[in-house]
Amino acid sequence: MTVPVDPNTLDGLEAVIDTWLAGELAGNPVVLAVDGGVDGPRSWFVRMEGEERGVFTTRFWLRQRTLRYETYVMPAPEENHGQLYEHLLRRNARLYGAAFAIGDEDAIYLMGQLDNALIGPEELDRVLGSIYAWVEQFFRPAMRIGFASRFKG
Repeated sequence: MTVPVDPNTLDGLEAVIDTWLAGELAGNPVVLAVDGGVDGPRSWFVRMEGEERGVFTTRFWLRQRTLRYETYVMPAPEENHGQLYEHLLRRNARLYGAAFAIGDEDAIYLMGQLDNALIGPEELDRVLGSIYAWVEQFFRPAMRIGFASRFKG
């Protein structure tokens, strides 16, 4: 079990994340904006520009034990629910550090968490890069299943 960290350690981790995000905003062309504190203390929204999904946001929350993150991938499917959920569950078997999940209003999210002991620039790069790659890779096939009738013709 992950051990909770004290407030001073959380302050240090928050500074690591802030510094890393400032670097991403300055040097990573897919990072369009970073907003901190919008969703409470020790939280961030990172807007990214993709090719398949367009613009999407990854939300981060630093808690006592973990850094949690999630990205809205697509709305609730209109059709082929079982086929879409099977498709995403099969994709989950290949993901590391995140998984597709059903969130608010039955929308599809990509969610994960990272032990606070692992927080550092390299691991944060891996997390954000993985989320970006997975959204880009799986968005269009998922939409074609969940909204198949809109893609006909």
